[in-house]
Amino acid sequence: MADPFVVCFVPGVTPTKWERIWRERMRREALELRPSSQSEALAAVTDGSAAMAFVRDVAASEELHVIPLYEETPVVVAAKEHVFSVVDDVSEADLAEEVVQPGDDADTVALVAAGVGVARMPQSVARTHSRRDVVTRPIRDGAPTRIGLAWRVSDAGEAADPRIDTFIGIVRGRTANSTRR
Repeated sequence: MADPFVVCFVPGVTPTKWERIWRERMRREALELRPSSQSEALAAVTDGSAAMAFVRDVAASEELHVIPLYEETPVVVAAKEHVFSVVDDVSEADLAEEVVQPGDDADTVALVAAGVGVARMPQSVARTHSRRDVVTRPIRDGAPTRIGLAWRVSDAGEAADPRIDTFIGIVRGRTANSTRR
């Protein structure tokens, strides 16, 4: 059996739909989905320990191919007692007056819940770390984050792993009967 096809994914990305389709179509090919930080995902693709990665806000370059997939709404996470809990959304100007915690992990959300500022993060990441003692509100004029599928440029071409094209086809919604992979 060949080595598993390794795909990293950053927090907030849910690759289960694509995993299910892979397993239906590629029964003899193992797929390993690896949760990773952004830096871990990029390093794994660069060093070849992962074939592909779902990443956030990465543009194609001389080293990486990137297919843009979708955009995510930015949100602010605030303690339930914060003034943001009584509004429908916030603006960048509203955030300028706040202590904005860096980070988008569970520890950051715990600080926010304790009343130590607010945090900005993609909506899907905030959903991952949701708690009863915090609220999330969209940032109406905030720049969205972009999720893309990345792989090494050196893995493209005739000698490339054909599973890369297969996975791209799955993510792009091609059917099993498509003339393209």
